Parts: sequence; structure tokens; C-alpha cells
Amino acid sequence: MGLSKLRGLYREVILDHANHPHNKGKLPVSTNTMTLHNPTCGDTINLQINVAGNKIKEIAYTGEGCTISQASASMMTDAVKGKTTEEALAIAKVFSDMAIGKQHSEKELAKLGDAQILTSIMEFPARIKCATLAWWALQRALLKQSSEEDDDE
Repeated sequence: MGLSKLRGLYREVILDHANHPHNKGKLPVSTNTMTLHNPTCGDTINLQINVAGNKIKEIAYTGEGCTISQASASMMTDAVKGKTTEEALAIAKVFSDMAIGKQHSEKELAKLGDAQILTSIMEFPARIKCATLAWWALQRALLKQSSEEDDDE
């Protein structure tokens, strides 16, 4: 498959997640929550997680933002739902590493599910925060860091 066809496929998957998001909504019960806002572009993610027995039983998000931030949140919830908190944090670390250019094995990248295609976004530095916002919210929620923050990193 040629590079332009591959990029077109990536674009389609991102648009599909943005237009038909997975796990978007509010949970009736949540044990971990986090709201992050990116003041640079206005993206907001409100993440809710229901952890039982160290496992992510349910995960959902609300918020607004660009196509990339919303698609990334959808992809993230798919990647970590049903995983232990340790597994979810490890997956989030792989994604964060990927955002700053660190290499990982194909096996580790496969754990990201559809989110591994966001590597193509990483070549646009202005969009990295859009792609990583939901993943930062996941890490902070699972580590029970403060409940609401503006992200200005």
C-alpha cells in the first residue's frame, strides 16, 4: 500500500472515531475522574473511570475539542477498557513515549489498538497536545492526582 493510501486510511480511522466515538458519555458510577483542558486550543476532556478489583470495568468521557483530541479519547478508552490499572498505565506510557519520539516494539504498539495510527500526527508538533490530552487524563485519574487542572505543559 502506498504512503498516500495509508495516510488516507489513517485519516478515515481518525474521522470515524471522532464522528462515531466509543465510550463517550457519563458513567452512573465512577471511582476515578479527571478533567483536563488545553488552553492553547480549547480542548477539554472529562474522564470517568470505574475501577473494581484493580480492573477498569467501565470508562467514559465527555468534552469538546478538535477531531484529533476526540478521536484519541475514543481510541484510548477502547485500548484500556477491561485492563488492570497497571496495564492501562503501561499502555499510556507507551503512547506518551511515542508522542516524544521514543521507539517501542511492535508488540507494545499493538496494545494501543487504533491509537497507534496517531503516530502520523506526531509529525505536527502543534497537534501533539491534542492527541495526548486524554492519555494524560487517564494517567492522572488512575494515579489519583488533583481532580481538575488546566494543562499548560
